[in-house]
Amino acid sequence: MPLAFSSETRHRTKQQFVYRTIRDAIMECQLQPGERLVIDELARRLNVSAIPIREALQQLQSEALVVSVPHVGVTVAPISRDSVLDVFTVLEGLETVASHLVIGRASEADLQTFDALVSAMDAAVREGAHDEWANLNRRFHSTIAHVPGLPLLHEMTERVLDRWARVRRYFFRGVLVHRVDQAQEEHRAMVAAMRARDTRTLVEMARRHNQGALAAYMEYLSQNPDDSTAA
Repeated sequence: MPLAFSSETRHRTKQQFVYRTIRDAIMECQLQPGERLVIDELARRLNVSAIPIREALQQLQSEALVVSVPHVGVTVAPISRDSVLDVFTVLEGLETVASHLVIGRASEADLQTFDALVSAMDAAVREGAHDEWANLNRRFHSTIAHVPGLPLLHEMTERVLDRWARVRRYFFRGVLVHRVDQAQEEHRAMVAAMRARDTRTLVEMARRHNQGALAAYMEYLSQNPDDSTAA
């Protein structure tokens, strides 16, 4: 499968281009969990030498997106029960902190943004546009992290949301499409708490939302153990 990349990436250095192209392919599951990454093959597909490929793979390994497997070589990191737990545990912690701050810092314009996102997600659900819903859902949670105005909090949340995007793409039909209705109820409750300036309820709903998502993935993995990519 050819690796897709935007014209924007052509203007970066070769190492940046290779890193972003491979990383995007991993996050979008073009490169599947457990798939072997052969340096010479990647170099041929991306029309570069082996050097930027090796550099990119080292960077991706530092992010735990690729792993070195004895007697096999470098492979795309698996999506295991622990990796799913990791995503939602960290996201819950970050969103709990952000929720405490949102109440005091959200402007009317911010609240209107949340209203618009939830309305757009409702429309996506009615139309069965689950990919669109997932993209809007990411914007919703990214906005929660953005409103407090703390760059590190937002940056860390974006990194975790990247990991969540990979998980939800891999388990798209098994988990995400079955949870959207419940998730939308929770989103509406979160926005209502924001408008009421009710910190306790917002924090509780943020926790419940993340724990509910985690429970859905854990239940699916329990019922479908063969669908886990863990070694």
